[in-house]
Amino acid sequence: MVRGTTIEIPDEDLPLLERAQGLAGGTPAAAISEALRRYVEAEEGRRQGYDEIVIQVAGDERRFSGVLLGEWGRTSRGGRVETFRVYRSGKGTFVLHVDRSPDWVSGSESDDWLGYLGLGETSWGFVPGDAVVEVVGTIEELRGRIPAEFYDRVAGIAERPVVEDLDL
Repeated sequence: MVRGTTIEIPDEDLPLLERAQGLAGGTPAAAISEALRRYVEAEEGRRQGYDEIVIQVAGDERRFSGVLLGEWGRTSRGGRVETFRVYRSGKGTFVLHVDRSPDWVSGSESDDWLGYLGLGETSWGFVPGDAVVEVVGTIEELRGRIPAEFYDRVAGIAERPVVEDLDL
């Protein structure tokens, strides 16, 4: 541990340091340590082939270092779309993100086609929270949580390295 280290902050960045102090618990050391921790995690992940992933769930953001293994979509007869995304995190876990579109409904079934053509009235609804994120330890734990065809494809590539160094 380095003690007694002096870090010079330009005068124009002092308001930024004060804001960071407040967010990190009131001390410059806490703010700087948190920033360094995040920087090291992000940079090491980037060098290993991982990206910063940001997922929106019910208005909240979930962030992690990972790589997208695959994406699968399907629609229901009613027109609802489900999108499944599977990521491998930088720590070796697997992240499942399921995003569901709004339910599209119209005033009466006989007018459905008119509404879709823009000739009739159509109403729709969306409830925040129709997206979910699950973290599992192994790829096998995704079986049954995602469509079988998608599972077969993702399981086949899950253990491949993120970055393969080619000797060219």
